[in-house]
Amino acid sequence: MTSLLRILGIETSCDETAAAVVERHADGTSQVLSDVVLSQLEEHSAYGGVVPEIAARAHVEALDTLIEEALKRANMSLEDVDAIAATSGPGLIGGLLVGLMTGKAIARATNKPLYAINHLEGHALTARLTDGLSFPYLMLLVSGGHTQLILVRGVGEYERWGTTIDDALGEAFDKTAKLLGLPYPGGPEVERAARSGNPDRFDFPRPLVGEARLDFSFSGLKTAVRQAALAIQPLNEQDIVDICASFQRAISRTLKDRIGRGLQRFRAEFPTFAGEPALVVAGGVAANLEVRGTLQALCDKEGFRFIAPPLRLCTDNAVMIAWAGLERMAIGTAADDLEVQPRTRWPLDATAQTLIGHGKRGAKA
Repeated sequence: MTSLLRILGIETSCDETAAAVVERHADGTSQVLSDVVLSQLEEHSAYGGVVPEIAARAHVEALDTLIEEALKRANMSLEDVDAIAATSGPGLIGGLLVGLMTGKAIARATNKPLYAINHLEGHALTARLTDGLSFPYLMLLVSGGHTQLILVRGVGEYERWGTTIDDALGEAFDKTAKLLGLPYPGGPEVERAARSGNPDRFDFPRPLVGEARLDFSFSGLKTAVRQAALAIQPLNEQDIVDICASFQRAISRTLKDRIGRGLQRFRAEFPTFAGEPALVVAGGVAANLEVRGTLQALCDKEGFRFIAPPLRLCTDNAVMIAWAGLERMAIGTAADDLEVQPRTRWPLDATAQTLIGHGKRGAKA
């Protein structure tokens, strides 16, 4: 590997269009030279969720301009980058096609190598960019499309220890918000409302708490919220904030049990681990302060380092895609053939038992 590598990253897996330029030195140190993200929130808010056709069209309209802006902010041209990295899955097929085809076109026109990146791998490796984290470590991925506890052994080496058996956590937040008439996106609105609520008013279930396996379940909790809301209709403002606070409390208690067992398993599997083991959290739900607080307290108790990358790098972004490409280059992984195709379903752990929410769904990560 040369002493300095620079990659242009492209991310279009769902409803953010993003481009970034990241560089890596031979000693593993790095620098984000540019990071441009265009949100499609306004385009989708009227529908209460992401509309795939609208998302794909918006990517087509914006991506070229964003790439130009990313290069401009990095003070370089396409000739100055060493490779192109583009999200190839999982995600919405229309968006993936836009980003990957653009990456292919640039790679062919400039004779640069192309790296087709798993969006989830981008999340998994971000903490190495931001915190210089060494392998192995645990990652909790919590977003609208995924809820997974993953052992990150190395670049391309992942073991799924737990996954949702029904709804993803972010989906549960969004559907709870929609049920209560809160705006889209629902997660931040539920958190905001919960600050004024009484978390002890409703005794919502904590799914799978106490079970030895490390999977998650949120469908029953979501149903309990619906039943509670129907029982006291019409809802006033206090009812809404109390439901949100109680819902969020149930989520925190559930995560405390599930992740606590995961930390104990890590200790058992790596009894001679040198240094402080780490838990990384990524995905949009990682922005929730109560969730972060619960995980931080749990890690403090169990002797784990808790790492939550900056919010802009927890949600969809091209920095993590570029970094994943650099990580692959650093270990000598061959570039992808330009015939590579997008994959709406692409689990990090291809050997894990097929369950809903494990990374084979075409949903936002």
